[in-house]
Amino acid sequence: MSIKGEKSFSKIQELVYGLKVHNVMKNPVITVHPCIRMSEFRMILHDKHISGTPVVDRDKLVGVISIEDLIKWLVEGGEDCTIEHKMSSHVITVYSDEPLVSAVSTLDEHGYGRLPVIDRTTGNLVGIVTKGVIIEGLLRELEIGYREEEIRRYMASQIFEDIIADEIELRFRYHIPGKDFRKGGEAASALRKTLKRLMVNPDVCRRAAIAAYEAEMNVIFYTDGGSMEVNIKPNVLHIIVVDRGPGIPDIEKALEPGFSTASDWIRELGFGAGMGLNNIQNCADNMTINSVVDEGTKLDIIINLV
Repeated sequence: MSIKGEKSFSKIQELVYGLKVHNVMKNPVITVHPCIRMSEFRMILHDKHISGTPVVDRDKLVGVISIEDLIKWLVEGGEDCTIEHKMSSHVITVYSDEPLVSAVSTLDEHGYGRLPVIDRTTGNLVGIVTKGVIIEGLLRELEIGYREEEIRRYMASQIFEDIIADEIELRFRYHIPGKDFRKGGEAASALRKTLKRLMVNPDVCRRAAIAAYEAEMNVIFYTDGGSMEVNIKPNVLHIIVVDRGPGIPDIEKALEPGFSTASDWIRELGFGAGMGLNNIQNCADNMTINSVVDEGTKLDIIINLV
């Protein structure tokens, strides 16, 4: 998911990076069994006012079928048969514990109208997300957070107003596990909450949360782990992300929009579109990368507070 334009970001963009799929997914889900007839499926679409549904057998997702499949069946003559002969058995899904940005990226990349949501532990279908469902969930979160953000609409320098010292600095450290997608976004989410509690300017919170998320996911996907250190001074927020990874052979090329060395499994999760470093750069007032092949990478992100 790419961020374009000036260094100013909306609450919606912050929420997309901060929420998990289970925060917005629709549940319970209308499903059908693979053995029902196409004629029955036609009536289900009409009665339930839906345009498609997952196909489930013994709580396991086995396919999806949509109004497009119904129309194709009718054009072909409409000879009644079970939906297992007309459904799509190759289904792109998302896990309920994935960051919401993953679902948004997957919907955008594949052009699908809906994504079944799977429980990572059991493999069972637990929900569904569509663009409409995501928008409804984001609007709910906006309403919940509106009053809180209004109260905290101050400049970050106010954190330090009552502290008397020659130099003031707050420091936080987060550990980032490698190859553990279930923990994806946790460090960025923790940082976001901390900055809000410190009454940091809302736009700075958004930029920091998005940059931290992109950096964190790069560490999780491509390396054996690392750390994120955040230093806050009266005028500046400094994020330092260090990993133990393969390094970046060509930094200039890696910063090009669309460039990616992502493996297939990362792309299947909706990531690896080559926008991560580019998004970080768009969020930062200054960004530097130092990388050594086969040793690791250090990423410095500077965001001005005033």
